[in-house]
Amino acid sequence: MDRVRQIVTHRYPYPHEHSRHAIVAIIVGCLFFTSFDNMHTLIQKLDNNIKWWSMYACLLGFFYFFSSPFVGKTITPSYSNFSRWYIAWILVAALYHLPSFQSMGVDMRMNLSLFFTIYISSILFLFVFHISFLGLWYIGLVARVAGKKPEIWTIIQNCTVLSVACCVFYSHCGNRAILKEKSLERRLSGWFSTAFWKKEEINPWTAKFLHMNELKDRICSSWFAPVGSASDYPFLSKWLIYGELVGNGASDSASGGISPIYSLWATFIGLYMANYVVERSTGWTLTHPVSAEEYEKLKKQQMKPDFLDMVPWYSGTSADLFKTAFDLLVSVTVFLGRFDMRMMQAAMTQDQDGTHKGDLFYDHFSDKEDLWFDFMSDTGDGGSSSYAVARLLAQPSIHLECGDSVRNLQRGALLLIGGDLAYPNPSAFTYERRFFCPFEYALQPPPSYRPEHIAVNKPELPYGFSEMKQYDGPQCFVIPGNHDWFDGLHTYMRYICHKSWLGGWFLPQKKSYFALQLPRGWWVFGLDQALHGDIDVFQFKFFAELIKDKVGENDSVIIMTHEPNWLLDWYWNDVSGKNVSHLIQDYLKGRCKLRMAGDLHHYMRHSFVQSEKPVYVQHLLVNGCGGAFLHPTHVFGNFNKFNGTSYENKAAYPSFEDSSKIALGNILKFRKMNWQFDFIGGIIYFVLVSSMFPQDDSFSGHLRSFFGGVWLAFMYVLEQSYASLAGTLLLLIAAFLFVPSKVSRKRRAIIGFLHVSAHMVSALILMLLLELGIEMCIRHRLLATSGYHTLYEWYRSVESKHFPDPTGLRTRIERWTFGLYPACLKYLMSAFDIPEVMAVTRTNICKHGIQSLSRGSAIIYYASVFLYFWVFSTPVVSMVFGIYLYLCINWLHIHFDEAFSSLRIANYKAFTRFHITHAGDLEVFTLAVDKVPKDWKLDPKWDAESKQPQKPSHHREYPSKWAAYVSQHDPLVNVRIVDHFVVNHSEGNPDLEAGK
Repeated sequence: MDRVRQIVTHRYPYPHEHSRHAIVAIIVGCLFFTSFDNMHTLIQKLDNNIKWWSMYACLLGFFYFFSSPFVGKTITPSYSNFSRWYIAWILVAALYHLPSFQSMGVDMRMNLSLFFTIYISSILFLFVFHISFLGLWYIGLVARVAGKKPEIWTIIQNCTVLSVACCVFYSHCGNRAILKEKSLERRLSGWFSTAFWKKEEINPWTAKFLHMNELKDRICSSWFAPVGSASDYPFLSKWLIYGELVGNGASDSASGGISPIYSLWATFIGLYMANYVVERSTGWTLTHPVSAEEYEKLKKQQMKPDFLDMVPWYSGTSADLFKTAFDLLVSVTVFLGRFDMRMMQAAMTQDQDGTHKGDLFYDHFSDKEDLWFDFMSDTGDGGSSSYAVARLLAQPSIHLECGDSVRNLQRGALLLIGGDLAYPNPSAFTYERRFFCPFEYALQPPPSYRPEHIAVNKPELPYGFSEMKQYDGPQCFVIPGNHDWFDGLHTYMRYICHKSWLGGWFLPQKKSYFALQLPRGWWVFGLDQALHGDIDVFQFKFFAELIKDKVGENDSVIIMTHEPNWLLDWYWNDVSGKNVSHLIQDYLKGRCKLRMAGDLHHYMRHSFVQSEKPVYVQHLLVNGCGGAFLHPTHVFGNFNKFNGTSYENKAAYPSFEDSSKIALGNILKFRKMNWQFDFIGGIIYFVLVSSMFPQDDSFSGHLRSFFGGVWLAFMYVLEQSYASLAGTLLLLIAAFLFVPSKVSRKRRAIIGFLHVSAHMVSALILMLLLELGIEMCIRHRLLATSGYHTLYEWYRSVESKHFPDPTGLRTRIERWTFGLYPACLKYLMSAFDIPEVMAVTRTNICKHGIQSLSRGSAIIYYASVFLYFWVFSTPVVSMVFGIYLYLCINWLHIHFDEAFSSLRIANYKAFTRFHITHAGDLEVFTLAVDKVPKDWKLDPKWDAESKQPQKPSHHREYPSKWAAYVSQHDPLVNVRIVDHFVVNHSEGNPDLEAGK
């Protein structure tokens, strides 16, 4: 039963109160009433209200672009839910002050007033109900399954839905103040009828369609009509609604019909209570029996991996990013040049006889006839992208077309990972969720594995193996990257050097750098460059002595580093990695056949060009497509020389053309992918123009005067404003520093100035548009006519007409609550008077100056302006910044990191598979997946395969737990070879190219 309960319980907090279904019902009902009764009037008056409908279009357009990242999906944390409620609040606050809504039969003021009265009553009533119900549960009068306390947010949400439902239906059926008897011919008069409907052209079918509004009247008269008098109801209803007491009888004044809003509200409350009591007292939802077949079906549908999304690098509220910045500051200040974990490793590694047995040198692969091994880097970003690569790495073999033949690429007995294991910082959470979790799903660790176990004496071989050469499972060696060094290598040492398993890959590694002796005279040197971009002296000494003592004259060495110094030095016009270059040129002396690295999240290979000059490294390979966001390739298209040797680009993934096209996403998708940037962007724009609110100059309505206002506002910033000028200067400094240092200072100043100017002009235009809208409403006496509590004052003036109370029930409630009831109504309604606050305060400032306001009034005014200006500015600031990144990356070839981290692209993932053949040659395949699946399901082949407790996962035919939800999108189906070449081991023979 526990398993069944786990499967059939809804993913939302129990109990599921069906509020989403109620919202759908409300929307359908509202569209029904509006379309059958008022839509033709709306179209009829469209031609008479062009300027207002234009304002509606602009207003709704800004609100749509603000909320577009959250349409159709829920983003965690619950910022998207906050955004939806925020948009609903200030949008309704703006719309009810604008004209033309009564042409649709909607009185926004009446609906808002009715909403608050019902909302407060519903919350009080349901809180009393839930407290009473919990009391009954406590004394044992209801089933024990009802013990879970209700969610406060669920109660508030259902009260909101209930109140909106009453407002929608009552406004169309029960509000006698706005219902008018109109004939069909009168409704179709004017522009709409003359343009579209002529009496002689109306056929019988059209006539029936136009008279369908009678259906609405019938529904109102039968469902929402007054439901009788007080004498038709028992004692409790008469007392509650009409104030009648026992023995007094029904008074004449209290014998009128009961308003339908009471019966409608009571019906909804009754349904809520009945649903809650049945579910909580019986537990039917949880204990409903499910057959074994249905259970398996539900399990496969609902079981999905809990992968994390790509890291939001432009989030202004991410605690992880702030921690990353702090860790980086500490690392650069404290560790860089002052404390180096590699020095401690060197001190703890050397044995008494001066050798380095076991800790840094591993030769257990050297006796094999041939060897398959893999290389990947920069994993641990998005869960789906990291798992897609790990799933391919875990397969026993992959059959792919290579040229004219089909090759069987076996799983690597050795996996090399080139650093940056988790983003954005090396914490326990990121290592476990972003790095270990995908690999454990791809290839499960042995049954004896315990996540909390610390490996003290490595290697801790599985049961049945006495030495490393006997173990037949895949092994893994990892070097740290710059992100792994942000905490001084603490997390890396804990999870890599003191744990024995990465999923089903065995971890014999003890230190952050190592040397591997492979078959046929091949070696792998894994170097730890830390944050210096170079190896330290003790590390250099170890590899120099190893080359002298172990590496033969005809051996071949693969150097693995985290950063590709050859590309980065060319890009930044810098020289780094001098110790590495010294080791390669003066110690290996041409024996380094391949250098490979990650850090740049793309794939590129450069091979040497034959010349008379000595060749120290034959092939330069970058593959950082292990799971992180994508980096461009076209920025590095002109690289052709390193350490005096000429190189030619042989492969790039994605291609230069595709990389350039992908950058266009900064214009189209920046805000959709980086909605967390709103917090920073909105505040920046508001600071730039805050001192220019309000604008007391009148606008003539012409385009010339509008842009003249923009120029005058800009001059005001320079000549008089202190706050906006200070914000502009700070933004200029930040924009100058943001431009990469490879650009000259003059060009940096020009680029920064143009960037800030674009933001400044955009902010000024938005400010003037907002002021123009408020000014238009003031001129037409839609705002600044009554004061700060216009909605509540209107409610009190029409209270008796819209919401009759024949027995003075509201008066008694006011007396019982000591005045709290009307006070709550007043201040809750004032939340929808924000445009009125802006307009009234703006008028006062224009007449008497800003000094006439108290500090509290000034704070309220600027807070009200910010609420709307934030919504208007965030889509614009994101678009301007996205355009800036696009122009920089495609025209100036700068900001390659910033312009692509913003896109958070999970696609274009790859790893490189090597094969040391019997002849001693190194065959290299790079396998890639263009599109990474977003949805996963339990792999039926994995689930159907028999699971023996002692059988290791690497012996399984289907080792990975999850498969793509759509089988055609699975990485195993779409993987392809994007590069293939052969490095010949013989010194005298040239390297052979085997195509791409």
